[in-house]
Amino acid sequence: MNNKPAGWEEMPAINRDLLAPLAPGGRGYVLLLTLLAAVVSAGAGAWVYQIETGIGQTNLHPPIFWSAYIASFVYWIGVSHSGTFISGVLRLTKAEWRRPITRVAELMTIISVVIATLFVFYHLGRSWRWYYLIPYPNQREIWPDFRSPLMWDATAVFTYATASTIYLYLPLIPDFALVRDRIGGWRKPLYSLLSLGWRGSQREWAALNTAIRIITPLIVMVMISVHSIVGWDFGMSLVPGWHTSIIAPYFVVGAVHSGLGMVVIGLYLVRRIYRLDTYIRLEHFDKLGKLMLVMTLTLAYLYFADQLTVWYGAIPDHLSVMHAVMSGPYAVPQWTMITLIYVLPLITLTLPAFRAWPAGMLMVGLCINVGMYIERMLILTPPLAHPRLTYNWSDYFPSWVELTIMAGSLSLAVLLYALAIKFVPIISIWEEKEGRLHEQESAPRRTGRTISA
Repeated sequence: MNNKPAGWEEMPAINRDLLAPLAPGGRGYVLLLTLLAAVVSAGAGAWVYQIETGIGQTNLHPPIFWSAYIASFVYWIGVSHSGTFISGVLRLTKAEWRRPITRVAELMTIISVVIATLFVFYHLGRSWRWYYLIPYPNQREIWPDFRSPLMWDATAVFTYATASTIYLYLPLIPDFALVRDRIGGWRKPLYSLLSLGWRGSQREWAALNTAIRIITPLIVMVMISVHSIVGWDFGMSLVPGWHTSIIAPYFVVGAVHSGLGMVVIGLYLVRRIYRLDTYIRLEHFDKLGKLMLVMTLTLAYLYFADQLTVWYGAIPDHLSVMHAVMSGPYAVPQWTMITLIYVLPLITLTLPAFRAWPAGMLMVGLCINVGMYIERMLILTPPLAHPRLTYNWSDYFPSWVELTIMAGSLSLAVLLYALAIKFVPIISIWEEKEGRLHEQESAPRRTGRTISA
């Protein structure tokens, strides 16, 4: 007599399909890594050149002291925060469709934190004095400066990186144990170490589920608080265009908006390259599209409320910044940004047929992230370029050193993700099995409908 639960026969196929991406890549994969490594090397060379010759190799100048590097930091830290936020919220709400999505989002978080941290070092110029960012006690109370936004960022990023690493690692333990038992060579001892002797006993599963239940609400709260701090870097100043109380929620919602777009990009590429159509289904793109639509409407409301307050208040210093972005020298990127992150998603994501089109969702995700990066640049540059004294107005465009470093950093993010897929199961295997068993057990209670492969 067979006492195994319904759906048990699918387990070997799930193991085979979801462990397949860990196999060594072919020529195309090696070529991709080579190209990415070349761009990363160019970026590293540009950074070394900047360190040797000074921060003057950038186009930063009075009164514009923050621009491309800080905009990139805000963008990447937003993407990193949104990854675990999306995963955490879906876990808290017990959304069954989350299972193929969580690992993609969590890996995105760790890699984005690394890239965001690098941009802090790029911006420092004298990178060897990084220890000024650490809030260590000192008697003279000169350095570090506890009022410095860079110190706020260092504390926030360290806190979030620690919490998100734990959040990623805990659900990986059973998968590491599964890989340990099915792989040989030099990687087996490493997976044995990372799996912490996992044997899958009832006691171990209970401890793991308890740990995940504890850290999930914490990671959501940490994300909101940490990215609010990033927004307060600007809002606590008196710079026209930054000094607004709505900037913290605006940054949080904007981070989730760009993160959802990045998750869609990752899901599409993983689904297409490794042929995981059975696991990453059209319903996942549809549901993510609905979430993106909600974030679009929320962000649009916050943006409208902020601009309405500036226009109605009619404070000259603030109006000068508003006119610069709406009809002045920054009008083209401004309206491009509005089209990419507001108009285009509102037109496309309201159509159910479009949300079920993976290639279309990929294009929307790319547009949102390009638009959000432009938006980060517009948050920084126009307010600094239009200070209160009009004779000091200026303009800015990144130098070749800045552009090369930014391209190298983007390539590094893609490179790290491509390498991570060969080491970490990109879809949580044990959670996918749990979901299949749950669907099979609850199918008779749902008018007899069964799961489709």
